[in-house]
Amino acid sequence: MITLTYYLILGTLLFFIGISGTLTQKNFIKFLMCVEIAVNGVNLNLAAVASFTADVSGQTFVMFIIAISAAEIAVGLALAIIIYRKFGNIDISNLMENLNENKNNNQHQD
Repeated sequence: MITLTYYLILGTLLFFIGISGTLTQKNFIKFLMCVEIAVNGVNLNLAAVASFTADVSGQTFVMFIIAISAAEIAVGLALAIIIYRKFGNIDISNLMENLNENKNNNQHQD
């Protein structure tokens, strides 16, 4: 029988995989995917605890988190499209350089 401990270990593992990915990825799409992996790890832990304690409110809360995560990804992908159209790439390390150059160019035009 699968106990609560297995679910908590899996959820924690997913969370730390997602966090390590957010710290190491330079591509914006991969960064968003890693954030979602971390959020899903937390959701798994919350759903497992709610299921094992027979609490429906915890599972309802998980559904709200999933809905908010879907909206977050929609906004993140829209930002990625805008960034790609403006700068030609979605590399996070180059993004700050591009924004600083764009800011400096706008200041020189004034």
